[in-house]
Amino acid sequence: MSGANTFGRSFCVTTFGESHGPAIGCVIDGCPPGIVIAPEDFRADLDRRATGRSRFTSQRREADEVEILSGVYQGRSTGTPIALLIRNTDARSKDYGAITESFRPGHADYTYWHKYGIRDPRGGGRSSARETTMRVAAAVIAKRYLAEHHQIRIQAWLSGIGPFRPQRFEPESIEDNPLFWPDPQQLPELEAFMDGLRKSGDSVGARLSVMAENVPVGLGEPIYGKLDSDIAMALMSINAVKAVEIGDGVEVCEQRGSEHRDELTAAGFLSNHAGGILGGISSGQTIIAHATIKPTSSILVPGRSVNLAGEAVELVTRGRHDPCVGIRAVPIIEAMIALVLMDHVLRHRAQCGDVLAQTPRLPSVTLPPEL
Repeated sequence: MSGANTFGRSFCVTTFGESHGPAIGCVIDGCPPGIVIAPEDFRADLDRRATGRSRFTSQRREADEVEILSGVYQGRSTGTPIALLIRNTDARSKDYGAITESFRPGHADYTYWHKYGIRDPRGGGRSSARETTMRVAAAVIAKRYLAEHHQIRIQAWLSGIGPFRPQRFEPESIEDNPLFWPDPQQLPELEAFMDGLRKSGDSVGARLSVMAENVPVGLGEPIYGKLDSDIAMALMSINAVKAVEIGDGVEVCEQRGSEHRDELTAAGFLSNHAGGILGGISSGQTIIAHATIKPTSSILVPGRSVNLAGEAVELVTRGRHDPCVGIRAVPIIEAMIALVLMDHVLRHRAQCGDVLAQTPRLPSVTLPPEL
C-alpha cells in the first residue's frame, strides 16, 4: 500500500518538500526503461506552472532547475527509481512571521495544527501549491511515454474565472496568453477584471477543463480501479480543488437518457456526454474532465480568525500570492491526467496486454468540448 505522499500503483510518484524548505523533489518508481530524459526537457511545462511569469500570478520567482539524481544513464531511463530535485531559491519566510501564532481563515493552518500538533507557516509548508511543481516534473516523463507509445495528447485550459465563461473555443490561442484562455476576444475584459482584483487585494475562483485525445480503449477496471474515479481522486488532490466533473458532469441532472447516452454507429460515437469513460473503462473517445478551484485564501483583505490561545484576532496575509491560483493550475491538471493515464497504461499492459478484441475499435468522433 502506497503512502499518503505517493500516487499511482505501477507508475508511482512520491513527492517531498515544503514551500520554504531548502528543496522540493520526487521519486518516480516503475518508470519503463529507455525513455529519453534530460534536465532541459522539464523547462517548458515548469515555466507554464511557474509564478512570476505575468502580473496575474504570485511574483515569487523560482529558477525551477531540475537535478536528476538517479534512474537516468546516458540520457535514458534505466528502469530504476528516478529521483528529481528542485532547490527553492526565492523564498521569503519573513513574510509569514505575523501569522505564526494565528490561523489563516480558509487555509490548512487550523487543520494541520490539530492533526499534527505542529505546522510550518512559511508559505503554507506542505499545503502550498509549490509541491505541485514536482507533479508537473514527473508528468513530463509520463507525457513523453504516452505520446511516443500511444500518440496521447493532453491539453487543459481555463474554462471559467469568476463570472466569465469562454464564448468560443480556439485551442490554438490557449498557449498564446498568460491566462490559458480559449477565447481571445474576451481577453481585454478578462485582464481588466484580473487587474482590478489584484489591486483590491482579493482573489477569485476558477474552473479548469482538460482533454486527453487518442486514449486507447480498455484503460481502467470496473469497481475500485475505475479510470474516472482515479481521475477524480487525482484532480481532487490538487491544492484548492473543491469539485471534479467527468464529461458533462453536473449537467447530467437535466438530461434524459435518450439525450445523454452516447450512441454508437459504424462511423463512431455520435456524442461524448460520458467524457470518454464507460463503466470505469476508457471508450477510446476523448477523455474530458473539469476541476473547480476555490479562491486563494491568502489575501490582503482583513479577516477574522483566532490565535493559538483561541482569542479573536484580525488577520491580513502578507507576502506574494495569486489573485487566482487556477491560472497556474492548468499544467498541473494536465500533469495529473498524464500520471493517471500512465499508471493505467502500465496496469493494463500487465494484466490485459494479450487480450485481442473481436470488434474493431470505433473511430473517435472529434467534438468540441462543451463550454
